[in-house]
Amino acid sequence: MIDRIRQKAEQYYPEVQAIRHHIHSHPELSFQEFETSKFIAGKLKEWGIEHQTGVAGTGIVGLIKGKNPEKRCIALRADMDALPILEANTISYKSQNDGVMHACGHDVHSSCLLGAARILNDLRDEWEGTVKLIFQPGEEKHPGGASLMIKDGVLENPKPDAIFALHVYPHLPVGTTGFRAGQYMASADEIYITIEGKGGHAALPQQTVDPIAIAAQVITGLQQVISRKGNPLIPSVLTFGKIAGGFATNVIPDKVEILGTFRTMDEKWRYEAHKWIKDFTEQTCAAYGAKATIEIPAGYPSLFNDPALTAKAEGWAKEYVGAANVHTLDMRMAGEDFSFYTHHVPGCFFRIGTNKDNKEFLAPVHNAHFDINEEALKVGVGMMAWMVMAQ
Repeated sequence: MIDRIRQKAEQYYPEVQAIRHHIHSHPELSFQEFETSKFIAGKLKEWGIEHQTGVAGTGIVGLIKGKNPEKRCIALRADMDALPILEANTISYKSQNDGVMHACGHDVHSSCLLGAARILNDLRDEWEGTVKLIFQPGEEKHPGGASLMIKDGVLENPKPDAIFALHVYPHLPVGTTGFRAGQYMASADEIYITIEGKGGHAALPQQTVDPIAIAAQVITGLQQVISRKGNPLIPSVLTFGKIAGGFATNVIPDKVEILGTFRTMDEKWRYEAHKWIKDFTEQTCAAYGAKATIEIPAGYPSLFNDPALTAKAEGWAKEYVGAANVHTLDMRMAGEDFSFYTHHVPGCFFRIGTNKDNKEFLAPVHNAHFDINEEALKVGVGMMAWMVMAQ
């Protein structure tokens, strides 16, 4: 069966490549994937694959039924949105939408899922169960398209027994894959702090409540809160990426705004940390006579790869690409909204190598020069199809 899948992946490679070029050259931002959604739905219709559009706005859910469709349901997910980045590549399929680019490989993910769907539909008499195809909007933007698709019932009727997703990985060469069982990626919460003091002349600080000086206390103090209150065995990162306040050298402003992110691998500690951040900030500001407003909207949860499912997937990957080409991934403090699915059904999020011989296509994701060795499309298409047929 693996040989059949490889043959099909090779056969459909030119079409999958053309699909990828089209999606890459017409990128759309999160929750604005209107034309991308129409294009994908058009392909599913062309191939006679049952599907529903308009899920969580631009999302699409397709179904392919094999033999004994009630036996199991396996979901395959791909994200569709692009990033607000001006592409710097000189390629024939360069983004035609200035300032928008598929710099995280979602064009690759969607193309691979379409190619896998084509294969699974062709061979539907040779595997058992039902495949649910999830083309998801808004992975790059809070609150995450996955959470909205779940609210729209994507994990019901039928409920998946397992869900898989792949992601490009420029740190590995084409032909390799990577897995990590258990905790893999961190939760990702945004932090918005506003400190309101009392402005005035910089030479008369005693007449003011200086929000800039207080902000400095808050930022440095919160690092101590996280490192002293959190279990050192639980990875945690607190980073502030923006501080805004003031407009002159001799003026103390009324207000300072601080923006940051908190990430961790433990859901219990995650929400305990939220409380510590709020309490410390409020109390520190109050001690200096200022007022603090803190918002920490819940972002993506931590991503947990089901150990049993991931062990099976690793075994299937070794069969498909060879044991020497299957790697164990390191934990990552980056976030990924596939995590929402993994808190509802057993999931496995894995990586496919996309560079060429560790010499070309090395630009990281979220970079204006990101691109892939397109031979990776064959691997991605084949692996997704094999994850279903190997069950």
